Amino acid sequence: MLLTLTTTHRPATDLGYLLVKHPDRVQSFTLPAGTAHVFYPEADAARCTAALLVDIDPQRLAAGRGRGRRQAATPESFTLGQYVNDRAYAASSLLSSALSTVFRSALRGESRDRPELADAAIPLEVRVPVLRCRGGVDLAVRLFAPLGWTVTATPVPLDEEHPDWGDSRYVDLLLTGTVRVADALNHLYVLLPVLDDAKHYWVAPDEVDKLLRAGAGWLADHPERALITRRYLAHRRALAGQAMARLAELRLADEPPADDSVDETGSSAEPDTRRASLAVRRRAAVLAALAASGACRVLDLGCGGGALLAALIAERRYTEIVGTDVSAQALAVAARRLRLDRLPERQRDRVRLWQSALTYRDDRLRGWDAAVLMEVIEHLDPPRLPALEDAVFGHARPGTVVLTTPNVEYNVRYEGLGAGRFRHPDHRFEWTRAEFADWVEGVAARYGYAATISGIGDDDPEVGAPTQLAVLTRKDETTR
Repeated sequence: MLLTLTTTHRPATDLGYLLVKHPDRVQSFTLPAGTAHVFYPEADAARCTAALLVDIDPQRLAAGRGRGRRQAATPESFTLGQYVNDRAYAASSLLSSALSTVFRSALRGESRDRPELADAAIPLEVRVPVLRCRGGVDLAVRLFAPLGWTVTATPVPLDEEHPDWGDSRYVDLLLTGTVRVADALNHLYVLLPVLDDAKHYWVAPDEVDKLLRAGAGWLADHPERALITRRYLAHRRALAGQAMARLAELRLADEPPADDSVDETGSSAEPDTRRASLAVRRRAAVLAALAASGACRVLDLGCGGGALLAALIAERRYTEIVGTDVSAQALAVAARRLRLDRLPERQRDRVRLWQSALTYRDDRLRGWDAAVLMEVIEHLDPPRLPALEDAVFGHARPGTVVLTTPNVEYNVRYEGLGAGRFRHPDHRFEWTRAEFADWVEGVAARYGYAATISGIGDDDPEVGAPTQLAVLTRKDETTR
């Protein structure tokens, strides 16, 4: 099976630095089921092509399947099918595995010699001349086009001398676009086995992490993410459900909550300054709570596009500020919004952006004065809240945690928000005041915090304020 990657970036031979493979040499790599060869059919300043040729050994492939690896029953599971099949010729998960072995550094976006080029989008052309494509040309377009590729997928005829026999199940895939090399390789790593819809190995739970790692920055917002997830995880329903739940945490990370675009009175005819008032008042309330805590080192957990970070940077009292988000795309938006590359060095040294998931322990988040969870928890599925509690209150244990979330009782005051609808399409729940108080008091009791609860926005005598605010202070902090 064959894959070629071509660029016309000048000098085009810089592709060798990005792939960490020298254009003047043929390099070979041992794979569990065969051997991978990397060579350059053309390499000059104007145009450079790197080719990955994977030579499959049917005996090694069959032997690998027999070493305790569970596998779904397919025609290839039978003895003859293990030796007589298309795996040596058609791109599949075997080619995807070869990519991860041969281009490991490039997949991570690392280049010791050309780091600035590794971060840049360059003109690329990718060709996979024989790709088993369950779903045909239409599916290939649906998967690659949303990622910025121009897709040319040509069905391979069953027999060129007998066109009346029709097309085979294979396509000749050509992708062109201006893309980072790392992104291009990760697109291929995920989508080649998805198009094939069959994996040559047993899909274990760690495949979810592999999928999310390779899909960082693009999979969460892909219109076919459900199909991609299901096929990549070999139709294992439990794993696909787990992956989709984690992808939901990434979606719309750079968008403001929907209640930021609706004013507290529910009127839809107010000018823009009124429409943004709840968002402004929310940030002001969070800043006031942080100032009252005396915090100097602050975490903005789930920072999204960085609206709160901009306000924190403007306050000199905060000597160290970190924004975290699970979405690399959201962090890129925050970096642009804050103009980190243009800040004076002293200012820039105060601010850092880290990729981190709120439902996993992260040692970097331990020992901070305060942490903010502003309009974050409602984007998690309720079964994942205990993991967030453990990661934030049990492991990181900041001195103060400032937390906001919508008050679902107030939704009746919003015109156009129908019964049972949430304020944001990605919200997994919205709590009443009693439900929020019960959760906050439970967290405080379990992890040794004292809690106060209040509202943000105009307080309606019947349904309360539109936003709920909790400030949790670690009890050993209150005794100092």
